[in-house]
Amino acid sequence: MTATSAKLAINGGEKSVTADPGDMFTWPIVTNEDEGAVLDVLRRGAMSGTEISKQFEREYADWLGAKYALAYCNGTASLHAAMWACGVGAGDEIICPSITYWASAAAAQSLGAAVNFADIDPGSLCIDPADIEHRIGSRTKAIVVVHYAGHPCDMDAIMPIARKHKIKVIEDASHAHGSLYKGKMCGNLGDIAGMSMMSGKSFAAGELGLMTTNDRELYERCIAFGHYERTGAASNYNAPDAQITLPYLQKFSGVPIGGYKHRANQLCTAMARVQLKHYPARIAEIDKAMKRFWSLLEGAPGLRPQYPKWENSSMGGWYACRGLYDAKQLGGLPCVRFCEAVCAEGVPMCNAGANKPLHLHPVFHEADLFNQGQPTCLAFGQRDVRQKAGSLPVSERIAQIAFGIPWFKHDRADIIAQYAQAYRKVAENAGELL
Repeated sequence: MTATSAKLAINGGEKSVTADPGDMFTWPIVTNEDEGAVLDVLRRGAMSGTEISKQFEREYADWLGAKYALAYCNGTASLHAAMWACGVGAGDEIICPSITYWASAAAAQSLGAAVNFADIDPGSLCIDPADIEHRIGSRTKAIVVVHYAGHPCDMDAIMPIARKHKIKVIEDASHAHGSLYKGKMCGNLGDIAGMSMMSGKSFAAGELGLMTTNDRELYERCIAFGHYERTGAASNYNAPDAQITLPYLQKFSGVPIGGYKHRANQLCTAMARVQLKHYPARIAEIDKAMKRFWSLLEGAPGLRPQYPKWENSSMGGWYACRGLYDAKQLGGLPCVRFCEAVCAEGVPMCNAGANKPLHLHPVFHEADLFNQGQPTCLAFGQRDVRQKAGSLPVSERIAQIAFGIPWFKHDRADIIAQYAQAYRKVAENAGELL
């Protein structure tokens, strides 16, 4: 794309984006096939069954290359169960990146554990492997890695640390359905994974979650922690699975440990089965569109993609994708001001930053979940791992180094060109804003 010196729209010039995007941003793609699958469940009154959910679990596990999958009412529940399955309990700690959705970390509190937040790598926006090992203590039970905005974490750097200290790695793969790390799917890289499939995700099937693992014990612990009808005990509604083989769990069959009910609604799993059939082709289209967008921005000062550096690696469905911003190349122009100018060009999804740093939120400093008169993060004898402002510098600069970009669902060159032109126009005329 050629350079332009046109007057910026924020200063009264013409907008770069004038075309009607149509269905370029419509997601999920819902067809008669989805509707038919959901209506079949509805008409049969099978919403609270498990037979369709089990089919989806097998199909998704096969696609991922994992041994086991378990459907959940939402992704948050799957991460909660994964933590418990990994032995996280009162007085323990987990390590988690500060830049992520709260579900990656907050469930630890309900287990009586504290969260020791780690900083992120400025090139990937994922957890920085160099900021993990020094956080590990005697009560650390798990590292939660988040494949942020579809970008895989550096698992070859992370897994040896976990193995050295005999702690588990939990993947939050909510952003990374179909993302590849060196040829292997995200969600099948650590000990266990939890993921959201709510309606905004790249794999969208209503309010749904999924756990995946290759570890039979972790799988059975997840069943015991919220899937009472799948422990092997008789049920009035579903045939017993006889899936629990571990003696210490068998005695609890029929009543979920902790009183949680994690069963998925089969309206969602019916839709998920249909979505999975078409998902590889749809994200291949998204990948083409997003790569076209970034190719049109090649050479634009201060802007570069959040994209994996390793061979045979990918961004999957490019969920919540970001651009990386270097203010120095734009004369020190603040990211937030750059975004305001791009929005004025007709790109409403250009916003500065991403998720806000969790390590600064009061809930991780002060919340007393069990009415013990002190913060839960200290109430069970934990060391104080709370972090103050300035402790995670990259995370705290997220609104200065990252920005929102369009999430195209179709590879239509003319429309993508207009959106790319908006970003290039502002970057190449940043002097107007200084």
